Amino acid sequence: MPSTTRGKRSGSRDVVKGFFVLLILFHAVGAQAVCRSGIPLNPVTDLCWQCIFPVSIAGIEIIPGPVENNVPDLSGMPVCACPAPPPLFIRIGIPVSFWEPARYVETVKDPYCFPSLGFGLTAAGGFLGGGSQEQGNASVDTSTFAQAHYFIYPVWSIMELLTDFACIEHSGFDVAYLTEVDPLWQNDILAFILEPESILFGNPIAQTACIADSVSTNAGFSMSPLFWCIGSGGSAYPLTGHVNDDNELMANSTIAARMVYKLAREGLVCDTALNLCACVPTPIWVKHNWRMHVAKPVRDFMCHPFGRTGLIWGALKNPPLVGDNFVWQLFRRRSCCAF
Repeated sequence: MPSTTRGKRSGSRDVVKGFFVLLILFHAVGAQAVCRSGIPLNPVTDLCWQCIFPVSIAGIEIIPGPVENNVPDLSGMPVCACPAPPPLFIRIGIPVSFWEPARYVETVKDPYCFPSLGFGLTAAGGFLGGGSQEQGNASVDTSTFAQAHYFIYPVWSIMELLTDFACIEHSGFDVAYLTEVDPLWQNDILAFILEPESILFGNPIAQTACIADSVSTNAGFSMSPLFWCIGSGGSAYPLTGHVNDDNELMANSTIAARMVYKLAREGLVCDTALNLCACVPTPIWVKHNWRMHVAKPVRDFMCHPFGRTGLIWGALKNPPLVGDNFVWQLFRRRSCCAF
């Protein structure tokens, strides 16, 4: 009797093992089919290096940059002072300002697809999958949904450049956030937990104000007082992967910007341009201290503020047969008191 029971148990284990093997094979085949392998992100060839400019030291612009991307900063004074541990208490330095490539965001139609790493983990599918779709009967409503991945990517440290410069982030590469495991990213109603103020901006008057932000974004830089707008991308709310736009490139650009705002709201992103001595938490983001460019599937040769229309920069940036999976290199304004 015991041997019969033992035989049944081992047979059940074999069935379970076989089921899991088939499941893993199914996911592996599915991942290869929807998430194409490619070349990992290369900081030398996939980065718009001119986007780090302008560089200002002690209020003097040492290296000019694209005029349309200049924004106000704190490096206008010749000297600065920051708190220091005893016995110094105060440390005197020189203000420095530049654009730091320290983060990037992936926006993907295929869940757990990592175009910056050149592979995908699994093919989850179902409600986690993204893409454009049409909704409604009487009137057609088009929308786009994508998952987002936020990476810590301190280019200077990775390339071991400027290692002695105090204003450079000294850390390593890391996968900081995946929206596939975040239920708030999948559901607009659940996201209301993070953004209760969004109820104030879900009306025609508030959305009409986004026209001014769109004009300013396309002409120069974002209007940060209109924090509920993302220029030509529309509303910053809800802080989810759903965007009312059927243009895959522009919609994914908006989703990448929303990812930055969402993480800032959660206290996971701070602003390096609001204080010369420290990184400041910004539950309400300061948009004009960020800019980005698409790095994959086709690298852009210029940066743009959040919400700039794809009619200016989006030509040939989303070729067919790449799966609508994008990598967006982020540049944050860095204002620092260098000692």
